[in-house]
Amino acid sequence: MKGIADEPQYSVGLLDGGTALCDVIDNYIDEQTLSEKSAFFVADLGAVMRQHVRWRTRMPLIRPYYAVRCNSSPAVIELLASLGSGFTCSNKAELELVLSHGVSPEDIIYSGVCKQVSQIKYAATNGVDLLVCDNEAELRKISRCHPGAKLLLQVSTEASNPEDEMSVTFGCSLKDSRHLLESAKELGVQVVGVRSNISSSCEDDQVYLHAISDARYIFDLGEEMGFNMNVLDIGGGFSGTEAQLDLIHSAVMSVVDLYFPSSSGVSLIAEPGSFFVSSAFTLAVSVISKKMVDQTREELSPSKQPEFQYFMNDGVYGSFSSKLSETQIGAPSVHKKTLVDAPLFSSSLWGPSGDDLDQVVESCLLPELNIGDWLVFKHAGAYRLGQPLLTSTDSPAPPIFYFIFSRDWFEMQDTGVMQDTMLKNLSLVPYCFNSSQTGAALSVPA
Repeated sequence: MKGIADEPQYSVGLLDGGTALCDVIDNYIDEQTLSEKSAFFVADLGAVMRQHVRWRTRMPLIRPYYAVRCNSSPAVIELLASLGSGFTCSNKAELELVLSHGVSPEDIIYSGVCKQVSQIKYAATNGVDLLVCDNEAELRKISRCHPGAKLLLQVSTEASNPEDEMSVTFGCSLKDSRHLLESAKELGVQVVGVRSNISSSCEDDQVYLHAISDARYIFDLGEEMGFNMNVLDIGGGFSGTEAQLDLIHSAVMSVVDLYFPSSSGVSLIAEPGSFFVSSAFTLAVSVISKKMVDQTREELSPSKQPEFQYFMNDGVYGSFSSKLSETQIGAPSVHKKTLVDAPLFSSSLWGPSGDDLDQVVESCLLPELNIGDWLVFKHAGAYRLGQPLLTSTDSPAPPIFYFIFSRDWFEMQDTGVMQDTMLKNLSLVPYCFNSSQTGAALSVPA
């Protein structure tokens, strides 16, 4: 990424304790009054740091490897690198991004399920040796293109809801694991551990119990064949809620102590994504059009309340692309002063494309809105920041404006958890925003 090392491209607003999130959003909305209104993100980097502290406090024996596909914002990468996180990358672009921030190749896992030959060679050339593999075709590609690779065997995990028709299982079965280990031995490729694949919506502690038990079985098989098995990756599955984190910690540690005691020398890692970034990002969108939903003759009556369709300047072909994979988008809040007893109307929210698929929220209750009003979607940091899909709107990705509260910044400095050498490319500035800034970075104040 040209220019990062010599010319910082990002700045972070340093806020005092009297500033609220709504003040930050107001600032950027006001800056757009004389120009075309566009959707934008605001990101509290202090929230990312607080989540990292929560992880280290509650899961001290498990090192996090941040799943870059969840949110590839350079500021997030830079910050988590400074906090000592590892990274999981699913393609070459993510590998390039993380490596450009000075992350050691030893702290990176190349996790793509179906890897291109050119990208395997890129990983090999750049010293990224820890790769995920779950089938023989991938194994043979890796043996040809990256003979020095160290493999994590991805194992399928029983879904918490077997009747869910939408669930997709990745990874090899226990039955196939023996064959893959034998093939790896024959090809001379090292297998060093096991990776589980668990959904972020999983709240069934039995899934983790089964996954770790299965991993122990594969470890035993691998050790019998002469592999040095020393990495246990419990995968993802971390939504960010306090209750889920406690549940996972309790379930995992109860069986880890049994199957992988500290004396075994096995490194424990996990791949949280949403956990770090979901609550840190807020998306603000503007209403660009509205219409009243047509009612049938039977519905027409003086007592019948109208229903509204609102069209926003961002939709499922942009920041809400996760909606296309059946992810539910929560109702937003209205960013304007309304009367406490203002009537609420049944409303649906749509993106700007005019496509039938571009429905962001099917139904919610909102006061009547006008064109130019703003809606705020909180917890928008996970799977919302990719490049917009190809549509007739041809809209650029919304800019991201970063900030951090001074209390969070100095608390992080006092705890000493940050590696200042990883922040050399970043600059921290007082509370001063400029609409032309589209990213952020941090540096230790003099």
